[in-house]
Amino acid sequence: MILAVQLVLSTLAAFAFARYEFRGKNVAFALVLVQLMIMPDILLVENYQTMARLGLVDTLFAIGLPYFASAFAIFLLRQTFMGIPKELDEAARVEGASTLQVLWRVYVPLAKPVYTAFALVSVSFHWNNFLWPLIITNSVESRPLTVGLQVFSSVEQGVDWSTITAATLMTSAPLLIAFILFQRQFVQSFMRAGIK
Repeated sequence: MILAVQLVLSTLAAFAFARYEFRGKNVAFALVLVQLMIMPDILLVENYQTMARLGLVDTLFAIGLPYFASAFAIFLLRQTFMGIPKELDEAARVEGASTLQVLWRVYVPLAKPVYTAFALVSVSFHWNNFLWPLIITNSVESRPLTVGLQVFSSVEQGVDWSTITAATLMTSAPLLIAFILFQRQFVQSFMRAGIK
């Protein structure tokens, strides 16, 4: 859920920052860059109060909502979109494509390696995120696996290392499989991003 919303919002924002001129564009982009400098842990209390006011405490939606707008993705995609020649979208417009069609058929396919790299980074970060899901959830039903893993290591019941090891493998296996499947695209995207 988080990744899907991040990709949609970041694509639209990055396209606007890369190709449109509007009042306050530089200030808005500077605010996006400031978000990169702020650690999410600083906003825990404020985010919790916001979720409580919205009545979203102990829901899966509350786990993802603070992370829907990703400054890193907006910055990464903006830089990628700025590197795409304007002649390509001008040619698409001559062919009768609308703005969203230009975005979907020209920009998104050319940025696939960047999308892959960001997706792997985002999924691994949010899959392993522990503190925010622990704070915002109260019930076992809404907690993710990584937070539920700490239940196995409770001192009161004794530590069962075989259960902890099996649960750790279950929580890390999807990330390892995803990295193995997309390893080539992941490495290539970072190599292409560095070579200009």
